[in-house]
Amino acid sequence: MPLDEFDGAVLYDTVILVPARNEEVGVLTSLDSLARQTRRPDLIIVVVNNSTDRTEEIAQRFADDENTPKTVVLNFADNPHKKAGALNYGLNWLREAVGGRLARTVRHVLVMDADTELHPKFIERARNVIASDPELGGVSAACLGRTDLWRSPWQRYLLGMQIIEYGRAASSRYRRDVHTMSGAGSFYRSEALQGLLDWRGQVFWEDHRNLVEDYETTLALKESGWKVTANQLCIAYTDLMPTLRELLQQRERWSRGTVDTLRGRGWTTSTWRSITTIVLGLIGAAYILGWGSTQLAMAVKNGFAQQPLFWALFGFWIIYPALRVRNLGWKAMLVEALLIPELVYTVVRTYWLVSSIVKSYVTRVSAWK
Repeated sequence: MPLDEFDGAVLYDTVILVPARNEEVGVLTSLDSLARQTRRPDLIIVVVNNSTDRTEEIAQRFADDENTPKTVVLNFADNPHKKAGALNYGLNWLREAVGGRLARTVRHVLVMDADTELHPKFIERARNVIASDPELGGVSAACLGRTDLWRSPWQRYLLGMQIIEYGRAASSRYRRDVHTMSGAGSFYRSEALQGLLDWRGQVFWEDHRNLVEDYETTLALKESGWKVTANQLCIAYTDLMPTLRELLQQRERWSRGTVDTLRGRGWTTSTWRSITTIVLGLIGAAYILGWGSTQLAMAVKNGFAQQPLFWALFGFWIIYPALRVRNLGWKAMLVEALLIPELVYTVVRTYWLVSSIVKSYVTRVSAWK
């Protein structure tokens, strides 16, 4: 029986979990976006973990404001398990507060990053999506990058390509069986989370080798029989990486964590799409950077007029990428049609994908100190 059918037992319809580590710059913006929701949360739990800045002070100031939703600030000063440990700490506090079990006492749990800002209708829309199918265990946000944060031409290029990348992904996430629930914003049915607690004792797997707790939890939900989906109207605005070094560090962590998780589970009904996507990504990069550059060199040597196949593919790679980002406006379409910006970014993307795979096989993940 779906949880929504129970009467008189629900204490909280929607509870928010916000893990925050050294987020004094962005945590107030994130919390303010929750206060502006058209369907306000019943409870916000901020878990300040391993922070050395003013994150706790700023979050507590928000909690003390009588005009904001009910907010509890927890300080988890010695957290050895990264974001997963902070989220489980908050969930354990919530379970104790409602009598031990989430089912029947809490309907929905929204997990969001402290550097993320939610669209004002996020909760309202996510509740509608999850209510549409009793087999849905979670609804993922469609993430968009924050704009106008660049200070140099190189930074403008780097952030612009991330904005296009996020926008392209968001437009394709309106489907069932998504690869991963976004860590920036994921709306869960409490029954699904309680099922994971009953099955393995924790929702987010606490292991220092778990670099992608959102993806691992997504797989666990699928393996326990729940569906997950994403909705392009459930929008989360997230920070972008302003430097190449930070971008590579972020993406190598994501990609390496994904590869580690897939290696641990192997080929299953829940992992085959992700494995196939990685393989096709490598083939696509080899095609673009290898065969494409070879054809370009031959065209330059022999004359473009004698290369009809090259011109056909050239036209396709101008039109197709531009159409994929039409929801972002004409500027994004122009950037994609120019080809060179995307080709340069493809080289960067190929680097972090290949390096992540290599590191997964030859290096260990160090513990979080």
